[in-house]
Amino acid sequence: MHQQTIAEQLIQIEAIKINMNERFTWSSGITSPVYCDNRLTMSYPQVRRQIAGQLANQIDRSQVDVIAGCATAGIPHAAFTAELLDLPMIYVRSKPKGHGLENMIEGRVDSGDRVVVIEDLISTGQSATKVVEALREKGCEVLYVLSIFTYGLDVAEEQFNQKGIINTSLVTFDEIANLLRDKGEINQYEYNALLKWRDHLILTSSES
Repeated sequence: MHQQTIAEQLIQIEAIKINMNERFTWSSGITSPVYCDNRLTMSYPQVRRQIAGQLANQIDRSQVDVIAGCATAGIPHAAFTAELLDLPMIYVRSKPKGHGLENMIEGRVDSGDRVVVIEDLISTGQSATKVVEALREKGCEVLYVLSIFTYGLDVAEEQFNQKGIINTSLVTFDEIANLLRDKGEINQYEYNALLKWRDHLILTSSES
């Protein structure tokens, strides 16, 4: 029996949505014909276990002190992965909490700790970068960022390069586009349009 890849599972549970006519608007303001909602994976035990397993396989437990989740969609996957590895887990907000202790980092992490950050997806890379910077300000050594999906945008790659952030994703935009075409869910024209959108966005992001 064929063992589905994570990319195939994301398509099957409709975590990947395509609309060539009415584009989705991201929180960054970018409009996209593709929307990835990895929050849906929480509702599918087999999918979330496979994601956690592959994330855990990317991590050398002996070299890591803490697993950090990006709020909010990265939190459950950080928790699943930390449980598999039997490692401490924290999560990091996009901005300090507005009450109580006004924490940005929730959970215990100390200066000098070696941290792996888990994010659900990489679009512009802004949210992951904020998390890494918050941990570095705390004195932590951020080893790398692991994510489930990446759009492969040049603006994210440039930002990570500038900040010295290493990122690895389990699923890429190109892999999803190829699968959708091969399954007949998009035609060749739509496939070309998806790549053109991504490539055009890379060009404009590089110029901005």
